[in-house]
Amino acid sequence: MREFWNRHTRESPYWNPYTETMPREQLRQMQFKRVNLLLEYAYARSPLYRRVYRNAGMEPGDITSWDDFVERVPLLDKKDLLEAQAEHPPFGACQAAPLEHYFYLFQTSGSTGMPMMTPFSFYAAAQNGDQWAHALWGIGMRQTDSAYFAFNWGTFSGFWAAYWGCRRLGATVYSGGGLDTRQRIRQILELRPTVLLSTPTYALYMAEVARDLGVDLAGSSIRLSFHAGEPGVNIPATREAIESAWGCTAHECYGVAEAGSLAAGCPTPGMIHIVEDFSTSVVLDENGRQVGDGEVGENITTCFNNYLHPIIKYRTHDLVRPRYDRCACGRTSLRFEGGVLGRTDHMIIIKGTNVYPSAIEALMGKVPGLTEHFEIHVDREQRNDTVLVKVEAAPRQQAGAYAKLRDSFARLLHESIKVRIGVEVLPPQSLPRYELKAKRLFDHRPKEHRWQVDQQRTA
Repeated sequence: MREFWNRHTRESPYWNPYTETMPREQLRQMQFKRVNLLLEYAYARSPLYRRVYRNAGMEPGDITSWDDFVERVPLLDKKDLLEAQAEHPPFGACQAAPLEHYFYLFQTSGSTGMPMMTPFSFYAAAQNGDQWAHALWGIGMRQTDSAYFAFNWGTFSGFWAAYWGCRRLGATVYSGGGLDTRQRIRQILELRPTVLLSTPTYALYMAEVARDLGVDLAGSSIRLSFHAGEPGVNIPATREAIESAWGCTAHECYGVAEAGSLAAGCPTPGMIHIVEDFSTSVVLDENGRQVGDGEVGENITTCFNNYLHPIIKYRTHDLVRPRYDRCACGRTSLRFEGGVLGRTDHMIIIKGTNVYPSAIEALMGKVPGLTEHFEIHVDREQRNDTVLVKVEAAPRQQAGAYAKLRDSFARLLHESIKVRIGVEVLPPQSLPRYELKAKRLFDHRPKEHRWQVDQQRTA
């Protein structure tokens, strides 16, 4: 039986052929059983969930259908978990199991506020690795591949989960931890790994440094690149820039530190699939109603494998476009077209038009003479938000050409987004480079004018 399974898996495009192609009705039944068990467990073990559910007038036994789960179970937000942890550090009312069950302790990057502590049991760590294995296998990585990890090892769970995934897959791991960018480039040339793992921003920065060193990474051994930590690869301009610089095929893995690696890349360009063995997602509009096929809403996730720190109907604040039918790749799992399209708490309203940073990023690279690096600065003037996009001129561009580059990009933004956005062109290398998540959005507005969508959702 083991030999049959190994042979079937090697020949299959799916890491788990059974669940990845399961009819959606059957998959939903399986998930609802897990949801029921998780609700009962969290209610019995976690003071936070017990308090939230009682305040909502709900008990786990009241949830008898999937519609009940979508409509009656309250949403949880990051601020709820942070407040619960602050009461009695490190985990407070979130804690759902004795401390002796804790095997790993991580924290979120804090990119949207205060870092949050995220514990894993050994079981949850193994399951998280299997989530990554779904993704790695799905993009074409196999046991014979070798993966280069282009980041320092710290307290951020996503990096470690990727490592667990490579181990689960059986691939060779090369670590770039503790090295600077030049050393990592030399190591890639020496060790000849076939897969690069990094944030999309850092992959572009490595290519920039390589050009300065006279190294053509497009001729290196890298055939696949896999990126997480920030959106970008499903934006065509960013994906094309990475693939051109590295001579590889670039893919994206979407995850949330508190819930794990939620979605895997797909051979179909621009798609990512929820790994529904381990989590489930519902996509809601601003009124809390489930959106239809192809409509945009917020991803609300529930994680099945971290019993130390349950995640149930958790607001990711990530805007996605769900597709519910069978994908061209054969998977039946829920998929998001275009990956993460933006965030509810990053929306900017300019003269009545909703603008997301991802819409601006999608236009980068369409004006020859500009690099892929940019910053978005938001401010408030009278009754409207204002936006200034800072971009970099490419090397060897003369300063006299900056005004023309500025006008070209401003015109493109206006034609595409339908509002006027300011543009400032800076000399090459003016903007900071990042190894981890790039900071793109700088909000200078008074506090009462920030995160307008979030305020509407929680009002």
